[in-house]
Amino acid sequence: MSQKEHHTFQAEIQRVLDIVIHSLYTDREIFLRELISNAADALEKLRFLQTSGQAILQPEAALEIQLTADEKEKTLIITDAGIGMTRDELVENLGTIAHSGSKAFLQKVAEAKEKPALNLIGQFGVGFYSAFMVATKVEVITRSAQPDSTAWHWTSDGAGGYEIEPAGEQPRGTKITLHLKEDAKEFSENWQIQRIIKRYSNFVPFPIKLNGAAINTVQALWARSKSEIKEEEYKEFYEFIGHDPEPPLARLHFNADAPIAIQALLFVPSRNLETMGLGKSESEVNLHCRKVLIQAKAPGLFPDWLRFLKGVVDSEDLPLNISRETMQDSALLKKLNKAITGRFLKFLAELGEKEPETFEKVYGAHSRFLKEGAITDFEHREALAKLLRFESSAVPAGQTTSLGDYVKRMKEGQTEIFHLTAPNRAAAEGSPYFEGFRSLGLEVLFSYEPVDEFVFEHLGAFEGKTVKPAEKADLKVEAGDGGLSEDDARLVANFVKETLGDRVGEVRSSRRLVDSPAVVSDSEEGMTSSMRRLMKAMKQDNAAQKSKLDLELNPRHPVVVGLEKLRQSDAPLAAKVAEQLFDSARLGAGLLDDPQVLLRRMHELMERVVTPK
Repeated sequence: MSQKEHHTFQAEIQRVLDIVIHSLYTDREIFLRELISNAADALEKLRFLQTSGQAILQPEAALEIQLTADEKEKTLIITDAGIGMTRDELVENLGTIAHSGSKAFLQKVAEAKEKPALNLIGQFGVGFYSAFMVATKVEVITRSAQPDSTAWHWTSDGAGGYEIEPAGEQPRGTKITLHLKEDAKEFSENWQIQRIIKRYSNFVPFPIKLNGAAINTVQALWARSKSEIKEEEYKEFYEFIGHDPEPPLARLHFNADAPIAIQALLFVPSRNLETMGLGKSESEVNLHCRKVLIQAKAPGLFPDWLRFLKGVVDSEDLPLNISRETMQDSALLKKLNKAITGRFLKFLAELGEKEPETFEKVYGAHSRFLKEGAITDFEHREALAKLLRFESSAVPAGQTTSLGDYVKRMKEGQTEIFHLTAPNRAAAEGSPYFEGFRSLGLEVLFSYEPVDEFVFEHLGAFEGKTVKPAEKADLKVEAGDGGLSEDDARLVANFVKETLGDRVGEVRSSRRLVDSPAVVSDSEEGMTSSMRRLMKAMKQDNAAQKSKLDLELNPRHPVVVGLEKLRQSDAPLAAKVAEQLFDSARLGAGLLDDPQVLLRRMHELMERVVTPK
């Protein structure tokens, strides 16, 4: 007499099963992640029973997961020596969609007021049915770990119901056989299975063997104590997770309890292809839940400007959607983002204080991303500002300083942090915008990248001190002997304005120039010559063109003094000198569109000088 039992899925359960098979998962290869996760849960439960002193069947059986892929038969078998199932548990767990054995097990433990160190992945009870995405038939042979248990055989094609019958003498645990669909036969190929395991389940805390060969040989270092990890293990892990043969510049390994339990291991690579002009890179930090991959290169885990990081963030408390492919709670994801971003910024700040040489390497490789954050991320701008480094007139060439150190060196009563953007240090030190600072002994930060202008503009202030372009500084250098009187200075300024007409904004006498006869400045708030150059390069200079450049004259410079005399004796020649002063000042600021006009006029003036009267 047959002992085979026939069971029919209820109509609503069948509909849920159809959703699981056809709609729930975005990528059907995830079925293997789900089945391996279930096997790991079964092993974790068994290990708990062992450590709690309970009697179990076949205690000598190895706690491992074995897979057998057979291309000829088009089958895939997943076997574990875990807790297994009784007949009733088999009906309850596999006969009811969305019933989670793991969840029920946790509830029973909670009712018993025990607090085991469990690491269970399954919480929804639908992962097993993902097998039907790739299989025409699924067979399960299982035997409970209870000492007096018997084995059972469960079979279903996922179409309407399932069958159960005794399975005879079997080892403890669960064996799942997938009879693969024709369009899923690649899942019987060794290399495919190995690839999927390494992608999703490489860090499952039990050995996984495929046709007898160990697959998950790299451990989940983020879940171990830092004190017990060797440097060589970190190196091996980084090569695996980062696909990078070059050692990282720095790493952060930390645990946190709030807002949710977090374990993270983050690496700062030695280079980023984006900085080499190869297009925008993606974040390479993977999101795990209990050592199982949930999302590779998880978007939203970090702000976009930290996309240079590589590593892993793991949490036992992630509120995942039912397919376990994304987080369900966007608000909690924001909290997670804030927590781990803040922790990484704290790490960089500590690195700058305790290991300045290492920080310098990190900053040299990835400063563009930190500057991007300072521009775009208001929430973290203050912390990022403390990490920024620039050359300065107060430190030797080649060295950098922080905004914090600048503030410490400020003169008594100074309320502004001054900065100057130039192509290089020589250009900065030779700039007419710097000479007044040098004369007064005021420090100026030198920046050499166009993006720095936007960084300073968005910072606005630092530790209560206004951040201001050197071009906009209101300086007054003490006048020496000679030079024009105030009235004569005003007369020559008026003459130059009349000569240049609409080409110039205001023309005025300046007290900040020392060695240069003239300098241009921008009347628009926040606009500088370097900003104008950048906007022009980006073909966004329409706004800048609406405001005209002002011209500042140095009333102590021989050229300006001579111009005042020349305008009285030879106004046409004085007009050419005035035009040359303006164009020379624009050339010095990098804002002269056509230098040929300046050259021709210079040749005319030279001709006047060398030609006998």
